[in-house]
Amino acid sequence: MIVDTLPKALLRSVEQHADKPALLVKRDRQYHPITYRELYRRVYACARGLQAMGVHAGDRVAILAENGPEWAITDWATLCLGAITTPIYPTLTTQQVADILRDAEPSLLLVSDKRQLRKAREALEELGLSIPLVSIQPGEITETTTFEELLQMPGELTESGFQRIACSIEPDEVATIIYTSGTTGEPKGAMLTHRNFLSNIEACLEVIEWNLNDLFLSFLPLSHVFERCCGHFLPIYAGLTIAYAESLFTLAADMMAVRPTLMLGVPRFFESVRDRILSSVREQTPFKQRLFGWALAVGKEVSRCWREGRPCPLPKRLLHRVLDRLVGEKIRARTGGRLRLFISGGAALPKEIAEFFHAFGILILEGYGLTETSPVLTVNPVHAPRFGSVGKPIPGVEIRIAEDGEILARGPNIMKGYYKKPEATAAVIDPDGWFHTGDIGYLDEHGYLYITDRKKDIIVLANGKNVAPQRIENLLRASDYIQEAVVFGDGMSAPVALLVPDMERVKQYAQQQELDITDIHSLLEHDLIQRLFRQEIEKVNRELADFERIKAFRLLANPFTIESGELTPTLKVKRRVVAQKYATLIQEMAR
Repeated sequence: MIVDTLPKALLRSVEQHADKPALLVKRDRQYHPITYRELYRRVYACARGLQAMGVHAGDRVAILAENGPEWAITDWATLCLGAITTPIYPTLTTQQVADILRDAEPSLLLVSDKRQLRKAREALEELGLSIPLVSIQPGEITETTTFEELLQMPGELTESGFQRIACSIEPDEVATIIYTSGTTGEPKGAMLTHRNFLSNIEACLEVIEWNLNDLFLSFLPLSHVFERCCGHFLPIYAGLTIAYAESLFTLAADMMAVRPTLMLGVPRFFESVRDRILSSVREQTPFKQRLFGWALAVGKEVSRCWREGRPCPLPKRLLHRVLDRLVGEKIRARTGGRLRLFISGGAALPKEIAEFFHAFGILILEGYGLTETSPVLTVNPVHAPRFGSVGKPIPGVEIRIAEDGEILARGPNIMKGYYKKPEATAAVIDPDGWFHTGDIGYLDEHGYLYITDRKKDIIVLANGKNVAPQRIENLLRASDYIQEAVVFGDGMSAPVALLVPDMERVKQYAQQQELDITDIHSLLEHDLIQRLFRQEIEKVNRELADFERIKAFRLLANPFTIESGELTPTLKVKRRVVAQKYATLIQEMAR
């Protein structure tokens, strides 16, 4: 069988790995396997049920649910029918769900529980639409079909008919419509084909070292193209095993239980893990704190030697071996002890985060891509990573830098276009097939790509100077006391910043200074706290050109969240929303 579509990839893996666990699912605090044979049986049953409920080739099936086997089974069943999966982030608001449903016009909607069902019904009522609803949660929801009932529907689809349909799908048919986060405007549905995904999967398998014993732990949302392609399609294509984390709250325990070898993550995840490690160290004895600091410093030096391809002095290597046994092994044990690689995407990974983890023998490979590119464009090589870069183009992908610094990409993974939006498609894919990413960056002499900013985010000061805010924001976020930073400055004499403090660190500092203030607003306004943040700003300013330096800042008592509208579902800051919400503060700083 020539594997040129996702359904054919599934059928091949079922044939080759029938009795091997495809999925590991947590039920009653224990992980239970679903073999490739059992996965196939459920996918066929789901496809039969979907067809019985009116889903046919070319129809859209929307999924509004958290990660789990039901998500995966419905996705594969939809694709095997020649239909199109439309994932919807479960964190979206009712209005955002309605916007997607209006555009996608699905023939069926799968929801996870009461909360998502309520959201779906409100959205459909607003639109005046009536479509079949299927709920994963059993027993508690009335007036809708449950997922188990869907699997039990007799239907008219025979197994031979199912396989015939699955094998008749063409590579250039649309597999999914994924709606972009919409940080700068109305969300658009990127149409990704089977060829788009398979070209990306095969290129990634060439670049990253995999083996048949690899086990993925999946915790990023399957609604996101990064997890969907690299943590969902790719493992099944390669005959690997996927374990689903029960939740973010149980992730640490889940890592210990399944002992993954590979995990995908986003920078915020790695930052939070590092912060938890450092917080734990601060609670240790002074001797253990010094030991940790020593191990970190030596580990960074050994890492630097390896990455630069130069020998590390023997005494340093021997010292590192001893310190690694005392410190590094304990840190790696928290990941289950078998982890070979973390792969980071979705946003820029601070260089110091990659350096921190690699000092203890945990390699994070940073890559780069977009929803419209299925998604991977570049990734760091396993044996020659350059921290701070997003790596080299994967096989089959071309990268070039336009005259204005914009990163352009071309390859078989570029989307078919935006659903029902030919003008928007033409605006980002030029006649020569180059996709205009909207990101600014450069290629170094060795072909590694570095991203410096978003094209639309470039600030133009009153004196005409251009300022790239992302670099400044990354420097600010490197502070122990700053959780999030957004820099503004269009038409101003100098840049200004809105800062979301790390309140746990701020409170610890306040206790050290014997400040007994419980009200957060009062605490942030106190002279000592304001002085602390001025010092942090001054540290950053010393690394900036005169015209880039932060003139003023304001501390925000409330963190940015998806629910309050400042973050996209992929945890990127919606700059425009923040600017509107805090317009008064920004104007005050501009004076």
